[in-house]
Amino acid sequence: MKNIDWQKEIEEREQAFLADTQKLLQIRSILDEENATEDAPLGKEVKEALDFMLELGSKDGFSVKNTGNLAGHIEFGSGEEIVGILCHVDVVPEGDGWTSDPFAAEIRDGKIFARGALDDKGPTMAAYYAMKIVKELGLPLSKKVRMIVGTDEESDWRCVDHYFKHEQMPDIGFAPDADFPIIYAEKGISDFDLVQESTAENQDGDVKAEVASFQSGRRYNMVPDYAKASLLVHHEQTEVLQRFVDFQKQHDLKGSYHVDNGELILEVEGISAHGMEPDNGKNAGLYLAKFLSELSIDSKAAQFFSFADRYFFKDSRGRQLGAAYSDDITGDLTINLGKISYSQAEGGRLGLNLRYPVTNDMALTKETVMAAAGKEGFRLENFTDSKPHHVDEDTFLIQTLKKVYEEQTGDEAKLISIGGGTYARSLKAGVAFGPLFPDREDIAHQKDEYMFIEDLVKAAAIYAQAIYELAK
Repeated sequence: MKNIDWQKEIEEREQAFLADTQKLLQIRSILDEENATEDAPLGKEVKEALDFMLELGSKDGFSVKNTGNLAGHIEFGSGEEIVGILCHVDVVPEGDGWTSDPFAAEIRDGKIFARGALDDKGPTMAAYYAMKIVKELGLPLSKKVRMIVGTDEESDWRCVDHYFKHEQMPDIGFAPDADFPIIYAEKGISDFDLVQESTAENQDGDVKAEVASFQSGRRYNMVPDYAKASLLVHHEQTEVLQRFVDFQKQHDLKGSYHVDNGELILEVEGISAHGMEPDNGKNAGLYLAKFLSELSIDSKAAQFFSFADRYFFKDSRGRQLGAAYSDDITGDLTINLGKISYSQAEGGRLGLNLRYPVTNDMALTKETVMAAAGKEGFRLENFTDSKPHHVDEDTFLIQTLKKVYEEQTGDEAKLISIGGGTYARSLKAGVAFGPLFPDREDIAHQKDEYMFIEDLVKAAAIYAQAIYELAK
């Protein structure tokens, strides 16, 4: 077969490609369970984005299927084996501070700006047009090529869970939802709560303050950038405030205080970051917990905040818990304290996101954490565990993708391991493959999310050749 210029093929379709990308990006497909219906279990606009992709596939002559309004697929080719491409059309909330409307999909300075431009609607459309190229060229294939479109990747993965209960798992595949060259290993991810159940002997006679309530963080997998505590100060409020001001200076923190209905409200600002590397952020909740642990407060609160401080402040590697672990494939075990809540009535709760290397024994780690927490009067609840994912370098999948990437870019296809989790881990033999090129800024989930148009076009060319090479 003559050599195919994949770059030229996508450039010939670039105008239609960008128009379809903009249309998809203009759908505000954020999880909306409050307004869910049977037809739209995750919200009307999430379903609208799924329908958009399936209707596009149908119009272009692909075979399409909707699976319970939670996922769907777009397919062509024939054969016993399936090459899978795992994408998602849901996006995280837009947040504040955008330069342009986050759902306008405005093109300027060679970039397309929108929530989902990079994660994962832009890459989804690049992979779709890659399939379209291979189909329109009429190239002979020995396998089916199937794009699986998910709608709940940013939350609970109900889409792929439902999909794989009803549909065949692809034999090999990739997710265009991370970085180039190739992500071949992903840490295991466990979320759980440590809940205060017993308190120290009551010695509340002469305390400066009681902690009425405390709140920090809403997601396990984010470093919280804000924390708030309400105190009932019994005496020496001026001293408490002075200590708070001094503490902020000592730790280079922004914060504020005010009195509301007789309660002293303390607020701290930190720096948000993804939970896979807590050290990239500044955990507002842990700083405020540390401050409270150094105050004379009621015994129930003292036990809770002392535990949080001793086991988690500036320890993202689980050393104090006895859970530290590292390997050569995926590096260190990490722990992010993403949620802290406390009330006088219910006591305290810590929400943790633990990411562990592919060779780590999670059952042993869980036992270790439970033993350490148990000694301190805490129990473990709401434990979930997404196993680590690792595809051997010598497999046909990785060797093929390496060849394609090197031919298309002229650069070495180095293998990467990550602490995050991509859709690739829902396949037995799947890797994350692009779309973010090395040295490009990762602005997924941030304001003014964008993708360079030249990168989207290049990614589509890479995906087209990859689909052909994997399925021919």
